[in-house]
Amino acid sequence: MNVGRALADAQPRVFWLDRPERPDPLPPLSADISADLLVVGGGYSGLWAALQAKQDDPGRDVVLLEAGTCGWAASGRNGGFCAASLTHGLANGAARFPAEIATLETLGQANLEALLATIALFDIRCDVERTGEIELATAPHHVADLASGAALARSHGHDVLVLGRDEVRAEVDSPTYLGGVWHRDRTVMLDPARLAWGLRDACLSLGVRIFEHTRVTGLARAGAGVLAWSPVGSVRAGGVVLAANAFPPLLRRLRAYVVPVYDYALVTRPLSEGELASIGWRHRQGLADSGNQFHYYRLTADNRILFGGYDAVYHFGNRMAPSLSREAPTYATLARHFFETFPQLSDVTFTHRWGGVVDTCARFCAFFGTAFGGRLAYATGFTGLGVGASRFGARVALDLLSGADTPLTTLDFVRSRPIPFPPEPLRALVINATRWSMAHADSHQGRRNLWLRTLDRFGLGFDS
Repeated sequence: MNVGRALADAQPRVFWLDRPERPDPLPPLSADISADLLVVGGGYSGLWAALQAKQDDPGRDVVLLEAGTCGWAASGRNGGFCAASLTHGLANGAARFPAEIATLETLGQANLEALLATIALFDIRCDVERTGEIELATAPHHVADLASGAALARSHGHDVLVLGRDEVRAEVDSPTYLGGVWHRDRTVMLDPARLAWGLRDACLSLGVRIFEHTRVTGLARAGAGVLAWSPVGSVRAGGVVLAANAFPPLLRRLRAYVVPVYDYALVTRPLSEGELASIGWRHRQGLADSGNQFHYYRLTADNRILFGGYDAVYHFGNRMAPSLSREAPTYATLARHFFETFPQLSDVTFTHRWGGVVDTCARFCAFFGTAFGGRLAYATGFTGLGVGASRFGARVALDLLSGADTPLTTLDFVRSRPIPFPPEPLRALVINATRWSMAHADSHQGRRNLWLRTLDRFGLGFDS
């Protein structure tokens, strides 16, 4: 295994977005206009909000503004794991919302089924595979943790299969695997960029006016509505859904709650039949190991392996910049871990490498709210599990804009919010101390030090 050789031809481009069928950009806003509803952000949250708003009321005039092109950011560069969970996993939800977790699990499964129905309705060809996901034990202490998690999942009606060492290696063969739990009914795999592009087309087909390369630089209350302005024009709307997620919040109140964390991924060249046979993976499940610093990986439609995760990097002052996606040591670490996982693929090389920003909050799952007297609603903080949950978040935002109590807006999950992160420089110190402690726990049989136990006590955390 030669990591340098394997990475030599890996282009700094997002595999999912590096496609000839990538749609041409839509024109930017070029005037001052009005609308019934303005959606700020053209990722999953914004696209789902615009689409559902038009499905609710076909006569509603909906405008969507996107700073780049729809799906170019987190929605187009994630792993394509579309999970039913709204709470970043059942364990996190059960710990934080014990009185509501049964309801949230039911809502999450219904949300996933509705998402898949929408994909079918609009013929969005995003390579959906209902394979489920295997959580992997790669250290002895993971085995008991996974068994406990499987018992909790079964108690909530999940279809799970506990796999011993030989059983998990019969599914996917790696010498690093000591066991696993196959969650068979709560995760589907898909092509994330094609989903975003398909939602964009669906919105356009229903009459949503989308303007790309239009960065909103300010929001203000304006009479009975809200005014949003950009360098190229403005929109006056009766209501606004803010769906900018990890990007610098247009609402100052959100700046303490969401931090941008960089996540990284590699994609291999397509595997030959012999290479694929050497690792099995006949059922094409999504895979994720159980460390605090975890890897996620999956097969693409053309039998490449996407291998990502492990490093979750925060930069002082919530810094974001294109250069931060080019972290050479991180890619070398990922490549080394790939070959440790699959030594039988020692001749495989990588074609793509990229990074992207995850919107992380202290409770690991989305939170919601309103501003400007209820004329603006937001959903943010998905913490890396937003492919499916973003549809639900968009639904909540639309319900909040309606001003009515609905079965969703009365949930404590919707009404509560996470504990804020401290200001700098304490923020960076807290996050980096947490990252170090998580890595230390991984290398010491999962034992959580005093710092992590203190965070646990106060319901604080850091994840990607």
